[in-house]
Amino acid sequence: MTTTVRDVVAVARGLADDVLFPGAMRVDGLDAIPAAHFDALAAAGLYGAPVPAEAGGLGLDLAASCAVVEELASGCLATTFVWMQHRGLVMTLAAEGTPAVLRDRWLGPACRGQVRGAIALGGLLPGPPRLRARPSGDGWRLDGEAPWVTGWGLTDLLLVAARGPGDSIVSLILDAAAQPGLAVTRERLAAVNASATVRLGFDGVLVPGERRAGQAPFDPAESMRPDRLRINGSLALGLVLRCVRMLGPGPLDDELAACRKQLDDALVTGFDAMAQARAAASELAVRAAAALAVQVGSRSVSVDQHAQRLVREAMFLLVFGSRPGIKNALLRRLGAIEG
Repeated sequence: MTTTVRDVVAVARGLADDVLFPGAMRVDGLDAIPAAHFDALAAAGLYGAPVPAEAGGLGLDLAASCAVVEELASGCLATTFVWMQHRGLVMTLAAEGTPAVLRDRWLGPACRGQVRGAIALGGLLPGPPRLRARPSGDGWRLDGEAPWVTGWGLTDLLLVAARGPGDSIVSLILDAAAQPGLAVTRERLAAVNASATVRLGFDGVLVPGERRAGQAPFDPAESMRPDRLRINGSLALGLVLRCVRMLGPGPLDDELAACRKQLDDALVTGFDAMAQARAAASELAVRAAAALAVQVGSRSVSVDQHAQRLVREAMFLLVFGSRPGIKNALLRRLGAIEG
C-alpha cells in the first residue's frame, strides 16, 4: 500500500504510462471511458486522494494532488477529467459540517472508489442563478440547469450546488440517474468526448431532506480563490508532460518547470497571478502539442495518431474551467487583445 507522497505520485506515473496512455487513442474514439480505467485508479486508492488517512483516504495536500493530476493527465486526459469530478464529492463528504448520516454512508465507499461522484455546480456560476433549490415539504425542489456535467453514466452520485433561500448555496447529493423532472442532453465534444459530458435540466426535481450536505452564504469570490483554480492547471501541465516525453529533451522541459512554479507561486499572490499562470499553462499546452505535430510530420493528421489527439485536447484546455480573468489573459497572450 502506498504510504508517502513520492509513492503515490510514482503509482500515478505508472498508471499513466502502463494503463492510461496505451489506451488513450482507443478511448478517444469511444462514447464512454472503459470502467477498467477507473477500477485501476480505485485499486491504487486515488479516489480518496485528498481525504485524511484517518478517514480512509491518502491524505494528499493540494501540492501532492496537483502532482498526481499532472501524471494521470499525461496518460489520458478524458479519464483524468472524469476522475477529478469525484474530488468535489469526496471532500464534501469528508467535511466537518456534513451530516454524519451522509458521511457514514458514503465516505468510505467513495474513498475506495466503490461509489464514484460527479458535480453539478449551476448555482455557483456568476450572475443570475442558473440552478435554484427551494424548500419543498421535508426536502428540496431543484429548478434550472447545470451545464457541463461530466461522467454521466460513469458515476453513482451527483453533488449539486444550487442557489437557495437568502442567496445561499445549498449542497445536495443525488443519485446520478434518470429521475422525474431531470432532462439529460449529451454534449458531443471535439476532445475528451468519452468523458460523457451532459447538460442537465431540472424541472421540479425533488430531493429528500436527508440528502442535504450543507448550506452556506453564496460568495462569488469563492470561485476565484487561487487554491480552487490551481488544480485545473495541472491538466494542461500533464498534456505538456506527455508532449515533452514524446518530443525528447529540449527547451519545453524548462518551460514546463517554469509554468508549474508560476502556478504554485500564484497560490500566495492572488487571483490575478493565478489567472496569468493558468493562461500560461494553457498556451504552453497548445505550443507543445503543435510542436509534437510538426515533429511527427504529415502522419499527425491521421486519426490514429496521438499528435492530433493532443492538439484537440490542448484546444479543450483553452476553455475548460476558465474565468473572465483567465480568458482575457489568454487572449492577450494569443495576440487577440492588447496587453
